[in-house]
Amino acid sequence: NTFKRPQLAPTVQLRCWRFAGVVPRLLWNSTAQRGATVPGARSSVSSLVNSHPGCKTGELLLCSRFSSAPPSTDVTYEQLKQLLAGRKAVVIDVREPWELREYGFIPGSINVPLGQVNTALQLGAEEFKEKYGGEMPEQTENIVFTCLAGVRSKNALDTAASLGYKDVQHYSGGWQDWVKNEQHK
Repeated sequence: NTFKRPQLAPTVQLRCWRFAGVVPRLLWNSTAQRGATVPGARSSVSSLVNSHPGCKTGELLLCSRFSSAPPSTDVTYEQLKQLLAGRKAVVIDVREPWELREYGFIPGSINVPLGQVNTALQLGAEEFKEKYGGEMPEQTENIVFTCLAGVRSKNALDTAASLGYKDVQHYSGGWQDWVKNEQHK
């Protein structure tokens, strides 16, 4: 019986731990099924007993897939265009203002530099609009963060999620992908 590692997306890492002898009571008594997810967590857990070639008798192997974000948080160029056209998302560009002046910006986006996202998302609606020139997103509204290439927007997504925003996404291609796609039209 050969253990085959599942094919994972490039942003997903597979980490395995072996628990020989004593298995933590929480895991032992857990009613979670193989492949189940923990509510509010960003990982899924698989339990395999004695099916991995390196496992000894009575050893429990736990494989947990961790990704930097749930797969549904990434937005493509086409999806972003649709969201903007239908006004179905608040698009927040987390680059610095000089970057927008020098390189350009996605029409309809609001500029909130990454270092200000935490504070900005806790402002009152009027203060947010006065400072950033756009409507303050509600915690239930769809927010799409963007930046140059997807790194800062992912950090902003994590910040918003930690503040209780429910429907947060990021345009992982960022401004670089936007420009490339716009030039091909």
